[in-house]
Amino acid sequence: MKELEKLNIAKKNILRLPKKKIDETIKIKGYDFNQKLDYSKLIDSFSSTGYQATHLIEAIKIIKKMREDKCTIFLGYTSNMVSSGLRDVFRYLAEHKLVDLIVTTAGGVEEDLIKCIKPFLLGNFTDSGKELREAGVNRIGNVLVPNDRYVEFEKFFVPLVDKLSKIKEAYTPSELINILGKEINNKESIYYWCHKNSIPVFCPAFTDGSMGDMVYFYKYQNDKFKIDVADDIKKINDIAITAKKTGLIILGSGVVKHHICNANMFRNGADYAVYINNAQEFDGSDAGARPDEAVSWGKILPEAKTVKVFGDATILFPLIVAKAFVEK
Repeated sequence: MKELEKLNIAKKNILRLPKKKIDETIKIKGYDFNQKLDYSKLIDSFSSTGYQATHLIEAIKIIKKMREDKCTIFLGYTSNMVSSGLRDVFRYLAEHKLVDLIVTTAGGVEEDLIKCIKPFLLGNFTDSGKELREAGVNRIGNVLVPNDRYVEFEKFFVPLVDKLSKIKEAYTPSELINILGKEINNKESIYYWCHKNSIPVFCPAFTDGSMGDMVYFYKYQNDKFKIDVADDIKKINDIAITAKKTGLIILGSGVVKHHICNANMFRNGADYAVYINNAQEFDGSDAGARPDEAVSWGKILPEAKTVKVFGDATILFPLIVAKAFVEK
């Protein structure tokens, strides 16, 4: 093969032009820091930044559309979110009745209530587990929770459960959370505002935490006391079925993500969905599944507006709330 012929073949393969026209509407461009700093415009610039920055803007747009369409908004978050300062962001949403129902885990309930009694503290990811154990301190990432917080919470929780058990034997998690929010009577609490604003809170894994430990010990005192999850599954599914449109905002994954998506399967799928988590789909877990997998199950509508944002919710969600719920 002649040198010129090889050169032409190489050029043809490398400089292959698109066979069909591509969308050239949005050109990749970042924020220009030569102009006056404007944090709102800085976030807006993410739309043309690419990667997860652009997915973040898509999440904001989808949530704004949920609100415009007056969707029933399902908010889900895992307990570690409440361990962090995101607890105050969730409280804002509940206080101003910006979501219609919440799904969380046991820690997502008890840690909000514990913070009403004593705060959590900032530590380091590298703090020694052995030394912390000896000091009676628990670590959640770089957040520290001394054991005395749980001792004080037990003084609040167990007498209340004992009092309630004398009224009736079985309570749903949503009933208990509503009562806990009422009894804590603290405006810093997510569940105080959920009680005030009649926002139901579902916790399918109610016993998977400190409250479960206390229920375990209390059962030796009163074996008749029951946590009834059956009525709650009917309640959340009925909300989904009767909603005109639904929007899902799910931070983290696991049981919280699946519980919300599964409820929407009973209405043939949600209209909007925003996922924020770092889980991968290669292992077949629901945790890592993208929205399109939920479409195959009928949990999200095929024509729904959806996005999954990979990243840390402690950074991303305050920005989303600022742009989609607060900024006028």
